[in-house]
This record gives sequence, structure tokens and C-alpha cells, in this order.
Amino acid sequence: MRKADLVAIIADKTGVPKVDVLVTLESFFREVKGTLANGENVYVRGFGSFIIKKRAEKIGRNIKKNEAIVIPEHYIPAFKPAKVFVDQVKENVDALPKEEK
Repeated sequence: MRKADLVAIIADKTGVPKVDVLVTLESFFREVKGTLANGENVYVRGFGSFIIKKRAEKIGRNIKKNEAIVIPEHYIPAFKPAKVFVDQVKENVDALPKEEK
């Protein structure tokens, strides 16, 4: 499913014009990105958490030059689904026939 598909489905189910749904969705994404960029996590009850994960410093390898490089400690965004969300997905996916998975 793409963003356009999501916007169309929400617009059909709610009766809200597609352009308004798109603006709302884009605003949500912008706020989540901005909040994470400021070092804060975003918690959406029953859905999940958008969190910042710390990656430790490690040794990598430049394959072309065959030399070790140090990859510094850094932070990445991540999503951790809520337990009810995970349970709902497990129930529905387990119920699908094997051909559809």
C-alpha cells in the first residue's frame, strides 16, 4: 500500500476530501520527524512508539580499499508497535491461506 492508497481509503471511509486527508497525513509525518529530530519519542497508544535508537561505535570495512574504518556512534529512528497492534496482525496473518502470505 502506498501513501496515495492510504489517503484514498481514509477519504472514502470518512467522507473527508482527499486533499484534507493528505494535508493531515503530511502534517502528522512532519510532526513525528520534527519531534524525533529534537530528541523526543512519540507514543501513540494502541498503535506504537516512534523512538530514537542509539547505535554504538563499531568497526566496518571498506571493501574496495580493504581497510577497516570506524563507524561512529549515531542515532536512528525506529518504530516499536504496541502489543495490541502486534497481536492483531498475528491473528489476521495466521488466518490467511498460505498462498496469500
